[in-house]
Order: sequence, then structure tokens, then C-alpha cells
Amino acid sequence: MEVQRRRIVLAGLLVSMFLAAMEGTIVATAMPTIIGDLGGFSLFAWVFSLFLLAQVATIPIYGRLADVWGRKRVFTIGIFIFLFGSLFCGLSHSMLQLILSRAVQGVGAGAIQPIATTIVGDIYPLRERARVQGYISSVWALASIGGPMLGGFIVQTIGWPWIFWINVPIGLVAWFGIFFFHKEQLTQKRHVLDFLGSILLVLGTSALILALVQGGVVWAWTSWQSIAVFLFSGIFTFLFILRQRVAAEPILPLQLLRARNIALANAIALIIGGITYGLSSFTPTFVQGVLGTSAVVAGLTIATLSIGWPIAASLSGRLILARGYRFTFILGLILTFFATLVYPFLLTATSSPWWIALGTTLFGFGLGLSSTTSLLLVQTVVSYEQRGVSTGVNMFARTLGSSLWVAILGSVMDGVIAQHLDLYPSTHFLRGATLDVTNVLLDPARRAQLAPSQLHFLTDALAAGIDHAFWFVCWSAAIGVLLTFFVSPSLIVAKQESSD
Repeated sequence: MEVQRRRIVLAGLLVSMFLAAMEGTIVATAMPTIIGDLGGFSLFAWVFSLFLLAQVATIPIYGRLADVWGRKRVFTIGIFIFLFGSLFCGLSHSMLQLILSRAVQGVGAGAIQPIATTIVGDIYPLRERARVQGYISSVWALASIGGPMLGGFIVQTIGWPWIFWINVPIGLVAWFGIFFFHKEQLTQKRHVLDFLGSILLVLGTSALILALVQGGVVWAWTSWQSIAVFLFSGIFTFLFILRQRVAAEPILPLQLLRARNIALANAIALIIGGITYGLSSFTPTFVQGVLGTSAVVAGLTIATLSIGWPIAASLSGRLILARGYRFTFILGLILTFFATLVYPFLLTATSSPWWIALGTTLFGFGLGLSSTTSLLLVQTVVSYEQRGVSTGVNMFARTLGSSLWVAILGSVMDGVIAQHLDLYPSTHFLRGATLDVTNVLLDPARRAQLAPSQLHFLTDALAAGIDHAFWFVCWSAAIGVLLTFFVSPSLIVAKQESSD
């Protein structure tokens, strides 16, 4: 009966994670139709930005609340906020309503990822936990691939509101399985919630994400808007740290950040988040924009990430038990580093997409080992009462890494493309926009209109920009390898395994 109960809970967790993960991708396909119905083209970027901002800013808070109020209670709050946001997204009659509803969705989604992962840490011993985390990783990979296709199908058949409304019945079923079948032991203790710390954390984090999302796209990096928002983030982050030092029950206990192994695991998670973004964003762009393949082939080259990742995640638990966290970390990051070298050294305008897919599979092995090890480490070196916040901080670090690398890699690629355009005698057909190079090359109709000399020049420019971005990813992986050597040899595995 206990095994059956765990399976029902795990199924509910996987479905919930899939819904939250898919919201980041399924909307992209529907946006042209949504804009056609609601208008507000100038605001459409906020449909994505505000969802991400709300989600990232609330992840650490939900992690802490899970330790204080219990996993089921906080998960219930989060998933119902997410479902209400989904309902109102589909009922929106203007772009402003949709944006505000997406923010509500993001607030709810911020609970689903850390709480689901924390519950897995609660109900599975270390030996099985890595395998289950591999399933969760596969869900995210499946959502990133299947989200756009599912979005397109729904828009063409039953209408765009259903990309949001479909979450409601499925989410309720998932919640039912978790709420009624997950058994947790709660200690009856009076807690003093740090509301001021929560507000400061949300303000500081939201400002940082806003600056990273808008910088270089809507605002120039040196504009007064970017400087002001970064300054705003720094001030409130500083005030948050001061508050955590005196709070009776801090939202983010500072000793978690000072603990050597946890700090290293979170730093590695930050890098892994950035590397994963760089791979998933620039590989399909290179395959479709430079090699000239279809979007389907470009998607398949990144889909192989979901082959290596869950296999390696499943193996990580055995490696940790046999050789320790540091060995598994080192192996995973070294594999990741060598996988990154495939891209700048072997990718050319005549490369086969299948070789790229093979390199992405190797990438998946490295990231599967290292990311799962990072998560398992922060869950096993703390007590049950701190597992939620520790998991939340690790998830926050990984998501923040993605946002940071969005800004850095995009700026690197744009700068290189701009330099190439300065060398071309006539680039007026791009209307002076460096980012339009990618749009032209990814659009088959616009690509077909280019003269052979223009096509050759633009593909060279895009290839050079992506090449520089991949070199940055290589250096990121190298720093990750160095960090793994500072992880202390694990002596807690046997203890943790016996306690589980």
C-alpha cells in the first residue's frame, strides 16, 4: 500500500511540474493569435517576463514556508493560485488583463517546482531519489519540446484560451493525488513568519530579474532605466541580508549560504542553469539559422538532451553512494565541459545535425549527473525542517543562472553580429536591427528572398555570434569543474541512507 501511495503522489508531482514547466513554452506559439484578438502588441513581452519574474521571486519563500507550514499546505496554496491564474488568463479581454493573470500564474508556479522536489526528497531514500529526480528532469525537457507543438494544436482546434484552461482539470486531479495520498508528520510549533524579509526578497529579486529580462532588449545596458533597476535590486538585497541577521525565523537562514558544501552546490546550480539555457537556446538557432534545416530537425537536435539527462540522473544516486558527492560532481562537470568543446571546435556551416544531436546527448549526461548531485547534496546535508528552504534556494540559483546567461549570451552574440554588419556594404534590408539577422534566417520565406552573397554573409555573422556565445559556455563549464574540487569528501551518505 505504501508503494502504491508513493506512486500516486509521484504521478501528481510529475503532472504538476509538467503544467508549470509548459507555461513557459506553450504560450509562445499562441501569442500571434492572442495579439490578434486582444491587441496590445507593444506589451506582449510582459506576458513572458512577468510570469518569470513572479515565479523566480517567490521560489525561496515557498521553500521556507514548506518547512514552517508543511509541504501539502503550501503546495495546495501554490497550485490553486496557479489554477486561478490560468482560469483568468483564458478569460482575459485585454493584454493588460492577460499580463496581470500571468503574474498570478507565476506566483503559483513558484511553489510547484520547489515543493514537488522537496516532497520527493521526503518520501524517497537517497538510493531512489536520484532516479525520481531524473523523471522530473525529463518532464522539464518534455515540456520544453512538446509545449510549442501542443500550443499550436490547441490554438488551431479549440482556441487559445484553452492553453490556459486545460491546466484546471488536470491540475485538480494532480492536487487530489498529492493532498489525499501524501502523508507527512508535522511538528506542532508556533512560528513567527518573517513578512518584512519576504517583501524585501521579492522586491530585490524582482528588480534583478526585471533588469536582466529588459536590459539589452527594451533598455540599453547603460541606460538610466537599467542602472536604476540594478541599483534598486542591490539596495533591497542588502536590506534583506540585514533583516535575515536579526529575524527570529528568517526566510533564508544565512548559515545555509555560508555552509561550504551548500554554497558550492548552489554556485554550481547557478552555472548549470546558465549552461542549460545556452545549450537549449543557441543549438536550435545554429541548426536552423546557419545550417538551414527545418524547425523540426532543429528541435530534434536539442531533444536528445532528454536522453542523456534522465539516464545520468538515475546513475548519480549509485555513484554518490559508492564514491561520494565530490567524485560525482567532478565526473558530471568534466563531461559537461568536454561536451561544450564540441560546439566551438566542431560546429561549422557544413556540420551534420546528427553530430550535433550526439554532442547534445553527451551534454545531457554531464548535466544530468551534476544537476542531480547538486540537488541531492542540498537536500541531504540539512535536517527535515530546512529541506524545503534548501531545495528552494538551489532551484532559485538554477533559475537565476538561466536569467543571467540570457543577458550575457545575448549581449555577446549581438555584439559580434553588429561587428559583422559594420563590414557589409549594404545591410539596409535588415532595417538596422542586429537581432533581425536571426529572425531573417529562421524565417524560410524571408531567407529565400536573400541573394546568395547576403545569405552567406548573414549565416557567417550568426555562426560567429553563436560561436562566441558557446565559448562563454565553455568557460562557464570550466569554472564549474574547478568548483567541484572544493566540495569536501562526503561522510554523510551512509548516515543519511540509514536515517531515510
